[in-house]
Amino acid sequence: MLARELAAYDVVNVGAAGTFVVRKPGSRTKFLADLRRKLPFEVKVACCGAGDLLRLERENPFETEPADPGIIRFVSILSEANRSKTSFPLALPSDEEWFVRIKGARNCLVFGEYRRHMKSIGYLGHIDHLFGTPATTRGWSTILAVLRIVKDKKLNG
Repeated sequence: MLARELAAYDVVNVGAAGTFVVRKPGSRTKFLADLRRKLPFEVKVACCGAGDLLRLERENPFETEPADPGIIRFVSILSEANRSKTSFPLALPSDEEWFVRIKGARNCLVFGEYRRHMKSIGYLGHIDHLFGTPATTRGWSTILAVLRIVKDKKLNG
């Protein structure tokens, strides 16, 4: 429904977790103001440009071999650019039994992998604290779906 209300920006909804591709964003400030006006609650928005995602895909931060079935690859989008001096890779917790492993960060994107375990959710929440800004996390498969939409727009738009 929100994507339809933002039709002037050619918004595509990806999944059910509030992930959108904005194919005609115009001014980011104006778009974000319009988005916030349409929501009945305060929200901190995490967004990135298509170029950031395309660059991440080209850099291929994940091995070319498939991940173990118990491992999920993820990208967290920070609501502000990364200014952290954190060294990578970084495991949470930092002992042998990690639940989240952050491989790196570029601009507003943080990428890594987590174990398919309930404790991982709590450790993913530490990303906000590590980088000093709210973040939203999506699986690599969702990011690849976003990239397909972005590339389709580039080819057909």
